[in-house]
Amino acid sequence: MADTHQVLARKWRPRSFDQLVGQEHVVRALSNALSQQRLHHAYLFTGTRGVGKTTLARILAKSLNCETGITATPCGTCSACTEIDAGRYVDLIELDAASNTQVDNMRELLENALYAPTAGRYKVYIIDEVHMLSRNAFNAMLKTLEEPPAHVKFILATTDPQKIPVTVLSRCLQFSLKQIPHEQIRERLQAVLTAENIQADTASLSLIARAAEGSLRDALSLLDQAIAHGGGILEEGSTRAMLGAVDQGYLFALLEALSAGDGGRLMGEAEAMAARSLSFDAALQALATLLHRLSVIKVIPDYSAEDEPDAGRMQALAEQFSADALQLHYQIAVQGRHELAWAPDEFTGFTMTLLRMLAFAPVSRAAALPVANQAQERVWPEKRERRELPGDTVPDVQRARGTVASDDAALTNWPALVGRLGLNAMAHQLALRCELVGREENGISLRISKADERLFDKPYRDRLTSALRGLLGKELRVIFSTAETVEASPKAIIDRERAREQDAAEKQMRKDPFVQELLNDFGGALDEGSIRPKGLPDKPEKGGQS
Repeated sequence: MADTHQVLARKWRPRSFDQLVGQEHVVRALSNALSQQRLHHAYLFTGTRGVGKTTLARILAKSLNCETGITATPCGTCSACTEIDAGRYVDLIELDAASNTQVDNMRELLENALYAPTAGRYKVYIIDEVHMLSRNAFNAMLKTLEEPPAHVKFILATTDPQKIPVTVLSRCLQFSLKQIPHEQIRERLQAVLTAENIQADTASLSLIARAAEGSLRDALSLLDQAIAHGGGILEEGSTRAMLGAVDQGYLFALLEALSAGDGGRLMGEAEAMAARSLSFDAALQALATLLHRLSVIKVIPDYSAEDEPDAGRMQALAEQFSADALQLHYQIAVQGRHELAWAPDEFTGFTMTLLRMLAFAPVSRAAALPVANQAQERVWPEKRERRELPGDTVPDVQRARGTVASDDAALTNWPALVGRLGLNAMAHQLALRCELVGREENGISLRISKADERLFDKPYRDRLTSALRGLLGKELRVIFSTAETVEASPKAIIDRERAREQDAAEKQMRKDPFVQELLNDFGGALDEGSIRPKGLPDKPEKGGQS
């Protein structure tokens, strides 16, 4: 008895526009064109592998030749539709340009195009991977594209449209097919398994959908493999083994050790992965994916993925890192994967990436890493009190804005007063750069440097004046003037203090024995620009722009 088994990618290949997944924008455009009989002589479908280029071309061929007429919904039962589905329709010619690159092949095809269709309404030529044609073959095609016979339609497909001559591109109606989101792939896989009466857990479908990287065809092929590997059912452990995917448990353990600053445990987990002969390239890819999902949870707390099997554990892990730490670790993981080929061996490259995460973790993270902090604690102890700046110049627009009881008391400390005005944007920048130079009965004099004179626009002065009147509770007259430099503006004060703090921090960091040991052991260099003394914000002009 003949084997009638069909692989899932062929068995479940879409046969109509409504069965296509993830390409709604292309389907809508083609359906409208077919319904309105607005047909083009040449179509170009671009996109990565397995997103539906050839499938779409065959459905379009059915739409053009269906015996019910040109339609966006071919019947699927007439001889034209069934023969196209079976791949034996005489007026549908499919050419693989990768194996037919020469000009002679193209000339033969174009000569046959001159003859009327044998059975259908149109002769349809599907040329796959058209970018592989030689220059002469493209030139031969160009004449037919310029003056095509009325009974001929060309459908070109490619994964690399950049290699197609612009003279050809300009004569085609181009549609770009996008990679299919993994959620849609997962839903399609679930529908296929339901129809096939095959059991599968959610984690397995998610793993396959992500591994397919936007290709539904690849997803169905992987699904076939997973079913065979699992003996007719899909379970997470079996699917991971088939894919060569790293167990999530290892990734969670790595990040938990990283969060705790436990270098010994971090290396132990890496050695356990090596003992299992796991792919470190796959491990870094999976680690980057996990860090991305943790970042989403951290930055967008309301967002939740329905297909997330470890949602609770991920939520707990996300709370152990700050948003900037997750961003940095993601960048290190991606860069580490890129450098893996240049490492002495994969294990060294992988562990060096982990050590980089450990050594360069952001200080601002809530659960700061001890390895990163051992040196910094000497410079900026956790319980060290912040050095107060004159007038508490760090602006705080959240501070209460009640009316000041005494004008003189308020104006004694101009930097503190600026922090209470509640200004933003450019008016706030103007206030930060002004210094108080005089007071009189119903007015004050403010001065700004000529370098910042661009902030003297009337709208900004009016907003500052209005804020001062609102805070001081009276019709205050404000006189503005300029000078070459100003020394007592809030910005000037905080800039001087920041420079002193920065200089002290860099000196202490350079002298710290732990830092020297770290640099010697790993052959690194101290990036002084990354040192941030505690007690001062990175950008004192809170609420404005420089």
